[in-house]
Order: sequence, then structure tokens, then C-alpha cells
Amino acid sequence: MITPYDIIKSLIRTEKSGLHEPEGKYLFLVDKSSNKVQIKQAVEHIYKVKVKDVNTAILRGKMKRVRYQIGKTPDIKRAIVTLKKGQKIEVAA
Repeated sequence: MITPYDIIKSLIRTEKSGLHEPEGKYLFLVDKSSNKVQIKQAVEHIYKVKVKDVNTAILRGKMKRVRYQIGKTPDIKRAIVTLKKGQKIEVAA
């Protein structure tokens, strides 16, 4: 059985994601096979908050070259989770 910790890989902490925190929006790196309902349940279970909305985006990997070999960075799925009014995720600085 898949656990909430398998769905949510990490909380993305960047300068751009920090601009959305006052609006109650947080960015997560999630499993590519997970859907919005699973992401919502996982965030509510792990962080003990109420989720209002979940938006997802799959970011395609880029072609890279190292010396003579051509490779590709992996595709990732990102979720933008909007919390209900008054909810907040406490993150260590």
C-alpha cells in the first residue's frame, strides 16, 4: 500500500515559492503517478492542515550533454497546494 510519505517527496523551498506562502500556497515535489485527491489526503495527514485546492504540473526533463554522452534529466511532478484560510505549514528555517 502506498503511504502519504511515498506521495509527498519534499516541500520545495525556493525564493519564488516563498512569495506564495502569505497567500497560503505551498509547493511540493510529488510522485508522478499520484493524483490530486491522493496529494490532498497526504498533505492533510502529514502536516495536519486543511487543504482547499491542489494544482499539479509535470515538468519535462531537459536534454543534457556530458562530454560525449547525451542524457536527460528526469521528469518531475510538482503540486501547488492552497490551504484554507487561517491554516499554515510550519517550516524550519
